[in-house]
Amino acid sequence: MQALLRFAHAIDVFNEYVGKLVSWLTLFMVLIGVYNATTRKLSQTIGVDLSSNTYIELQWYMFALVFLWGAAYTLKHNAHVRVDVLYARLSKRGKAWVDVLGTIFFLLPFTAIVIYTSIPIVYDSWKIHEMSPDPGGLPRYPIKAALIVAFVLLFLQGISELIKKIAVLKGYENAADFEGEDLAL
Repeated sequence: MQALLRFAHAIDVFNEYVGKLVSWLTLFMVLIGVYNATTRKLSQTIGVDLSSNTYIELQWYMFALVFLWGAAYTLKHNAHVRVDVLYARLSKRGKAWVDVLGTIFFLLPFTAIVIYTSIPIVYDSWKIHEMSPDPGGLPRYPIKAALIVAFVLLFLQGISELIKKIAVLKGYENAADFEGEDLAL
Protein backbone atom coordinates (compact mmCIF):
# COMPACT_ATOMS: atom_id res chain seq x y z
CA MET A 1 0.00 0.00 0.00
CA GLN A 2 2.92 2.33 0.70
CA ALA A 3 4.13 2.11 -2.90
CA LEU A 4 0.64 2.86 -4.21
CA LEU A 5 0.35 5.84 -1.88
CA ARG A 6 3.69 7.14 -3.12
CA PHE A 7 2.41 6.75 -6.70
CA ALA A 8 -0.77 8.65 -5.73
CA HIS A 9 1.39 11.35 -4.17
CA ALA A 10 3.42 11.70 -7.38
CA ILE A 11 0.18 12.17 -9.36
CA ASP A 12 -1.03 14.71 -6.79
CA VAL A 13 2.22 16.69 -7.00
CA PHE A 14 2.10 16.74 -10.80
CA ASN A 15 -1.56 17.83 -10.96
CA GLU A 16 -0.93 20.44 -8.26
CA TYR A 17 1.85 21.88 -10.42
CA VAL A 18 -0.31 21.83 -13.58
CA GLY A 19 -3.23 23.41 -11.72
CA LYS A 20 -1.14 26.26 -10.35
CA LEU A 21 0.51 26.84 -13.71
CA VAL A 22 -2.84 26.89 -15.51
CA SER A 23 -4.31 29.28 -12.94
CA TRP A 24 -1.98 31.95 -14.33
CA LEU A 25 -3.80 31.67 -17.65
CA THR A 26 -6.79 33.25 -15.93
CA LEU A 27 -4.87 36.49 -15.52
CA PHE A 28 -3.72 36.48 -19.15
CA MET A 29 -7.23 35.59 -20.29
CA VAL A 30 -8.65 38.59 -18.45
CA LEU A 31 -5.95 40.90 -19.83
CA ILE A 32 -6.65 39.74 -23.36
CA GLY A 33 -10.37 40.22 -22.72
CA VAL A 34 -9.72 43.80 -21.61
CA TYR A 35 -7.62 44.34 -24.74
CA ASN A 36 -10.38 42.89 -26.95
CA ALA A 37 -13.06 45.07 -25.38
CA THR A 38 -10.87 48.19 -25.49
CA THR A 39 -9.87 47.75 -29.13
CA ARG A 40 -13.46 47.03 -30.13
CA LYS A 41 -14.65 50.30 -28.55
CA LEU A 42 -11.66 52.24 -29.83
CA SER A 43 -12.25 50.83 -33.32
CA GLN A 44 -15.81 52.15 -33.24
CA THR A 45 -14.58 55.55 -32.10
CA ILE A 46 -11.77 56.09 -34.61
CA GLY A 47 -13.25 54.10 -37.48
CA VAL A 48 -10.24 51.80 -37.89
CA ASP A 49 -10.53 48.11 -36.99
CA LEU A 50 -7.93 47.34 -34.32
CA SER A 51 -9.38 44.05 -33.13
CA SER A 52 -8.32 40.64 -34.36
CA ASN A 53 -9.82 37.17 -34.34
CA THR A 54 -6.44 35.95 -33.10
CA TYR A 55 -6.95 37.61 -29.71
CA ILE A 56 -10.58 36.55 -29.46
CA GLU A 57 -9.65 32.94 -30.17
CA LEU A 58 -6.62 33.14 -27.88
CA GLN A 59 -8.93 34.16 -25.03
CA TRP A 60 -11.24 31.26 -25.86
CA TYR A 61 -8.28 28.82 -25.95
CA MET A 62 -7.06 30.02 -22.57
CA PHE A 63 -10.52 29.56 -21.09
CA ALA A 64 -10.59 26.01 -22.49
CA LEU A 65 -7.19 25.23 -20.96
CA VAL A 66 -8.16 26.63 -17.56
CA PHE A 67 -11.34 24.60 -17.55
CA LEU A 68 -9.92 21.38 -19.00
CA TRP A 69 -6.48 21.21 -17.41
CA GLY A 70 -7.81 22.55 -14.12
CA ALA A 71 -10.29 19.67 -13.75
CA ALA A 72 -7.74 17.25 -12.25
CA TYR A 73 -6.55 19.96 -9.83
CA THR A 74 -10.17 20.56 -8.84
CA LEU A 75 -10.71 16.83 -8.24
CA LYS A 76 -7.53 16.66 -6.17
CA HIS A 77 -8.83 19.43 -3.93
CA ASN A 78 -12.34 17.92 -3.78
CA ALA A 79 -13.71 21.21 -5.13
CA HIS A 80 -15.87 19.79 -7.89
CA VAL A 81 -19.62 20.28 -7.86
CA ARG A 82 -21.32 17.67 -5.72
CA VAL A 83 -24.87 17.27 -4.53
CA ASP A 84 -24.03 16.10 -1.05
CA VAL A 85 -27.37 15.91 0.69
CA LEU A 86 -26.56 12.36 1.77
CA TYR A 87 -22.80 12.34 1.28
CA ALA A 88 -22.22 15.03 3.93
CA ARG A 89 -23.92 12.86 6.55
CA LEU A 90 -21.78 9.80 5.87
CA SER A 91 -18.83 8.69 7.98
CA LYS A 92 -15.30 8.89 6.60
CA ARG A 93 -15.54 5.23 5.55
CA GLY A 94 -18.97 5.77 4.01
CA LYS A 95 -17.64 8.70 1.98
CA ALA A 96 -14.66 6.58 0.93
CA TRP A 97 -17.02 3.84 -0.31
CA VAL A 98 -19.09 6.32 -2.32
CA ASP A 99 -15.93 7.82 -3.80
CA VAL A 100 -14.45 4.40 -4.65
CA LEU A 101 -17.64 3.23 -6.37
CA GLY A 102 -18.13 6.55 -8.16
CA THR A 103 -14.55 6.52 -9.38
CA ILE A 104 -14.65 2.91 -10.57
CA PHE A 105 -18.06 3.00 -12.23
CA PHE A 106 -18.28 6.60 -13.46
CA LEU A 107 -15.11 8.71 -13.45
CA LEU A 108 -12.57 6.24 -14.84
CA PRO A 109 -14.83 4.75 -17.54
CA PHE A 110 -16.01 8.22 -18.63
CA THR A 111 -12.48 9.60 -18.90
CA ALA A 112 -11.31 6.48 -20.77
CA ILE A 113 -14.19 6.77 -23.25
CA VAL A 114 -13.47 10.46 -23.88
CA ILE A 115 -9.77 9.73 -24.44
CA TYR A 116 -10.54 6.81 -26.75
CA THR A 117 -13.12 8.69 -28.83
CA SER A 118 -11.00 11.87 -29.00
CA ILE A 119 -7.89 10.23 -30.43
CA PRO A 120 -9.18 9.90 -34.03
CA ILE A 121 -10.57 13.45 -33.99
CA VAL A 122 -7.29 14.88 -32.71
CA TYR A 123 -5.27 12.73 -35.10
CA ASP A 124 -7.28 13.94 -38.09
CA SER A 125 -6.96 17.55 -36.96
CA TRP A 126 -3.16 17.25 -36.63
CA LYS A 127 -2.90 15.42 -39.95
CA ILE A 128 -4.44 18.33 -41.85
CA HIS A 129 -3.14 21.06 -39.50
CA GLU A 130 -6.70 22.24 -38.99
CA MET A 131 -7.06 26.00 -38.82
CA SER A 132 -9.82 28.30 -37.65
CA PRO A 133 -12.19 29.24 -40.48
CA ASP A 134 -12.11 32.86 -39.29
CA PRO A 135 -9.65 35.34 -40.84
CA GLY A 136 -6.64 35.68 -38.55
CA GLY A 137 -7.79 32.70 -36.52
CA LEU A 138 -5.53 30.26 -34.70
CA PRO A 139 -4.69 26.64 -35.47
CA ARG A 140 -7.30 24.27 -34.02
CA TYR A 141 -5.22 21.12 -33.74
CA PRO A 142 -3.26 22.11 -30.57
CA ILE A 143 -6.40 22.95 -28.62
CA LYS A 144 -8.00 19.70 -29.70
CA ALA A 145 -4.95 17.83 -28.38
CA ALA A 146 -5.43 19.65 -25.08
CA LEU A 147 -8.65 17.69 -24.65
CA ILE A 148 -6.78 14.38 -24.54
CA VAL A 149 -4.18 15.80 -22.14
CA ALA A 150 -6.97 17.06 -19.87
CA PHE A 151 -8.69 13.70 -19.65
CA VAL A 152 -5.41 11.85 -19.12
CA LEU A 153 -4.71 14.19 -16.19
CA LEU A 154 -8.23 13.61 -14.87
CA PHE A 155 -7.89 9.84 -15.29
CA LEU A 156 -4.59 9.86 -13.38
CA GLN A 157 -6.07 11.99 -10.60
CA GLY A 158 -8.97 9.53 -10.43
CA ILE A 159 -6.44 6.72 -9.93
CA SER A 160 -4.77 8.76 -7.18
CA GLU A 161 -8.08 9.41 -5.43
CA LEU A 162 -9.04 5.74 -5.76
CA ILE A 163 -5.76 4.63 -4.16
CA LYS A 164 -6.20 7.08 -1.27
CA LYS A 165 -9.83 6.06 -0.65
CA ILE A 166 -8.97 2.36 -0.72
CA ALA A 167 -6.19 3.10 1.79
CA VAL A 168 -8.77 4.76 4.04
CA LEU A 169 -10.96 1.66 3.77
CA LYS A 170 -7.95 -0.49 4.68
CA GLY A 171 -7.39 1.50 7.85
CA TYR A 172 -4.82 4.10 6.87
CA GLU A 173 -6.32 6.98 8.81
CA ASN A 174 -4.71 9.87 6.96
CA ALA A 175 -4.45 8.29 3.52
CA ALA A 176 -6.89 10.75 1.95
CA ASP A 177 -4.54 13.56 3.02
CA PHE A 178 -1.35 11.65 2.22
CA GLU A 179 1.57 13.97 1.43
CA GLY A 180 4.38 11.44 1.05
CA GLU A 181 5.10 10.71 4.70
CA ASP A 182 5.09 7.14 6.00
CA LEU A 183 1.69 5.97 7.15
CA ALA A 184 1.14 3.32 9.75
CA LEU A 185 -1.94 1.32 10.65
